[in-house]
Amino acid sequence: MTPAPLHLAGERLMLDPMGVVSWPARRTLAVSDLHLEKGSHFAARGHFVPPYDTRETLTKLALATRRYRPARLVLLGDSFHDARGCERMAPADCAALGRILASVEEVVWVLGNHDPVAPVGLPGIAVSSFADGPLTFRHEADPRASGELSGHFHPKATLATRAGGVCRPCFATDARRVILPAFGAYTGGLDVRDPALGCLFPRGGRVFLLGADRLFSVPMAPMRRRAEAAL
Repeated sequence: MTPAPLHLAGERLMLDPMGVVSWPARRTLAVSDLHLEKGSHFAARGHFVPPYDTRETLTKLALATRRYRPARLVLLGDSFHDARGCERMAPADCAALGRILASVEEVVWVLGNHDPVAPVGLPGIAVSSFADGPLTFRHEADPRASGELSGHFHPKATLATRAGGVCRPCFATDARRVILPAFGAYTGGLDVRDPALGCLFPRGGRVFLLGADRLFSVPMAPMRRRAEAAL
């Protein structure tokens, strides 16, 4: 896979097609919106879906940590789909998550709207936001912030091709922030043209769509131009 370099607040980041961000200078890997145990959450409410989302997500996360070998893993919120998701994990999945967390020196659980409390029995610190040097990690973007990495919105974008539009999860970026795509296997997405996302990029920016082994970068129009195009 070929990551794409991005400079934010004077720091060089690497955007990976798997949907993670590496900060080499701090040996930090950031990932957002795993939504572990989303399948079991819906199953408990009578909506039966294949119960393999947690395993698939953890398999991919293990691959990312092996690739980058970070000293610090920052999970940008909604790591579990609900506050009791950790308690529902199958023993094999608990063991897989334990191996991932044991492979790093520091684990930071940024709390999200789906998991507003710290996971029980897992290593690491739980915080509402985490700052290191010029960068701040939080779940939902603060419109006033700069040098920010966040998640929450599950951004996706559509790339025009000869065969029609191809819709993919994406990173949404500008000079002030990076919003990561959702990492979990059972996660949908919000189009970057939606006003909820557009208001965070009033002057436009760039999106990096996730491909099989590379990213596809396209410009994101300023909010006013998008509004005019919709008329």
